[in-house]
Amino acid sequence: MDIKVLPLPDERKKQKFADESKLGFGKIFTDRMFIAEWKVNQGWVDARIQPYGPFTLDPAALVFHYAQEIFEGLKAYRWQDGSIALFRPEMNARRFNLSADRLCMPEVPEDLFLDGIRQLVSLERDWIPGAEGTSLYIRPTMMAVEAVLGVKPADHYYFYVILSPVGAYYASGFNPVKIMVEDSYVRAVPGGTGEAKTGGNYASSLKAGLEAKKKGYDQVLWLDGVNKRYIEEVGAMNMFFAYADKVVTAPLAGSILNGITRDSVLKLAATLGFSVEERPIDVNELMSDIRSGKVKEAFGSGTAAVITPVASLCYKDESVAVGNGGVGNLTQKLYDTLTGIQYGKIADQFGWIEKIA
Repeated sequence: MDIKVLPLPDERKKQKFADESKLGFGKIFTDRMFIAEWKVNQGWVDARIQPYGPFTLDPAALVFHYAQEIFEGLKAYRWQDGSIALFRPEMNARRFNLSADRLCMPEVPEDLFLDGIRQLVSLERDWIPGAEGTSLYIRPTMMAVEAVLGVKPADHYYFYVILSPVGAYYASGFNPVKIMVEDSYVRAVPGGTGEAKTGGNYASSLKAGLEAKKKGYDQVLWLDGVNKRYIEEVGAMNMFFAYADKVVTAPLAGSILNGITRDSVLKLAATLGFSVEERPIDVNELMSDIRSGKVKEAFGSGTAAVITPVASLCYKDESVAVGNGGVGNLTQKLYDTLTGIQYGKIADQFGWIEKIA
């Protein structure tokens, strides 16, 4: 599908950031956005790049009432030679369509998904910061905009992409966080929408997260929704535990997001001499292994923060330090390697990088 580029009037151009060290995360947006529409009996139409701006939606739009909405997150990186790179964007396109299928939304053709991002990022390349740890965050989103109050899949959708120059996800940077194991609320259950990247999953997690912060913790580690016994995700990240010679993470069983960074960590760990296990992790067994020192390191993985080291876990009011409470050797190696590949400082032996400009 051809993508039309609409003019950007001078009065719509924004003042660019002056200090890359003060970008924060997701607070600044670029001049342009990409949008395409899907209409029943027409399919995908009117793909365009236009000036960034608000939508005018009917108050009865289905997204407001029945939460037909999905999104993705990926980044563009400015390399030292000035070129721009994406990290495994085809994985985001495929996961986006898995989410769409779960929420009865139309599939976005992979070419449309990727070409829209490529062209938009190329046009907005001056917004991509170059300081260490900065990047251009890319947020593809689809939402139901048909105005009707009946519960049904919509007949009209917007697929759009916005861009945000960002710094580190956590203001503290790459430092260990304290995690509280949540044993009251649940994030998802088998057969639900846990493996889809949809806003409702995040909305339902907010209460537990706020309560954990009141108690002095940075994130919540979720247990399974049936037994409240097996480890699942941490915050918006997949969770890993490193033993002497193996890395363990929860299996993908329908309630955990299939993280792209998760997949990258599993592949990298294997090249570093670790065996990889995807298996149910009993929280009681885990806490015992942390106490005894069998678990050497723990960390989360996700697009926004890449790798987040974990200093301690608290379960049923017992807080236990992981290792020495600092950044473990494997955690540091994974972070350095992943970010090194993303920023072009380490050779990409996996074929994960796509240069777009």
